[in-house]
Amino acid sequence: MRIASIRMVLVILNLISLMPACLAADWGTLQPVMVIPEKSVLQETFSKSGPVNKTSWQSRQGTRWSIEQGVLRGRPSSKEYQASRTHHYGYEPRVSVPVTPAEFLAGFSFRFVGGEESDIVPFVEFGHHVCRVKFSSEGTFILVDHETLKVAESADFKYVPGKWYHALAELKGDEFVIQFVDGPALYVKHECLAKANSSGGNGLGLAGPKDGTVELDNVSIWKIRSQFKRSWNDLRNRLYVMNPEPTGKEKKK
Repeated sequence: MRIASIRMVLVILNLISLMPACLAADWGTLQPVMVIPEKSVLQETFSKSGPVNKTSWQSRQGTRWSIEQGVLRGRPSSKEYQASRTHHYGYEPRVSVPVTPAEFLAGFSFRFVGGEESDIVPFVEFGHHVCRVKFSSEGTFILVDHETLKVAESADFKYVPGKWYHALAELKGDEFVIQFVDGPALYVKHECLAKANSSGGNGLGLAGPKDGTVELDNVSIWKIRSQFKRSWNDLRNRLYVMNPEPTGKEKKK
């Protein structure tokens, strides 16, 4: 399988927590492998229902977001909004987190409910059109540079509607790692990653399935230290980096 997977290496080096998933089946069972957290910039458990803090959460394409029943829930835009648009209709709930630092550690739980999978959605991204983790019935893969290149994939980690995913993501310079509880750990190194927080729609972002909803919970985002973890250099040298594969999509200007 042509992936830049570090799952087995992580186990060997004991870099993933050995806590059983049945005791804490969330991203807290994972540990950062590349970066060192320095300062928390966002901690959200969504315990109080109501509107979202627009400083932390930026709804996109007119989609509708609110805190309900202990989660941040996103819905598509209204029919009236869609009828008023000639593009960016808001068929899929989309949100970004502008407080995400340029380099970060981010843990979060999410699921995509209902709706339809497409060639574009659902996904989680880091920097608008910079680094996108696409979920599909054929597996999970990472696209970079306006989705023009596929740089990592896991054919065994297939999209399941309604399933909760628990992820821990790390970005520093031109390197990116994302781990999933009961799933793969994927590594990417590409020059465009250093631009992840310099485009519109900065930081962590999600887009749900068409006409579906997104639920997000237990979000923690940290600013990181300037140095890597001491063990990272050794781990990095053990990794296979997938040769980028063109997707056939043209880069937006």
